[in-house]
Amino acid sequence: MARIKLEIPKKFHFSTRIRVRVTDLNYGNHLGNDSLLSLMHQARVDFLQHFGYTEMNVEGAGLIMADVAVQYKNEAFAGDELLFELTAYDFSVTSFDLFYYITRCSDQKVIALAKTNMVCFDYQNRKMMDVPEPFKKHFEN
Repeated sequence: MARIKLEIPKKFHFSTRIRVRVTDLNYGNHLGNDSLLSLMHQARVDFLQHFGYTEMNVEGAGLIMADVAVQYKNEAFAGDELLFELTAYDFSVTSFDLFYYITRCSDQKVIALAKTNMVCFDYQNRKMMDVPEPFKKHFEN
């Protein structure tokens, strides 16, 4: 099976710094893949808050993560401060991708590239809904 390859977007619309905790380490004494997903979740929450949203309310739409792809590039260790740069792109009618460019602040080494597909969801009616136009406008340029 061929490895996945993620293309880095040309522009990012948000960045946040998150420190790797001791509890984020696995048996190899480096950042575990499950913990990276948790850190990405925090970065996503920070990203949405920056634009005045939550995962339950993006202009009236809730969000569900439909899939995730990660390319691991380097190890990260307890105490490392990681820079998460994010952007939303590749919009469809009901979903969009969030790209995460993750580097270590101390030496700018790329730790991982990741992408999550986020589906807009009406939790009250239990069905997908269109991506709100005002949300898309944040990422047009």
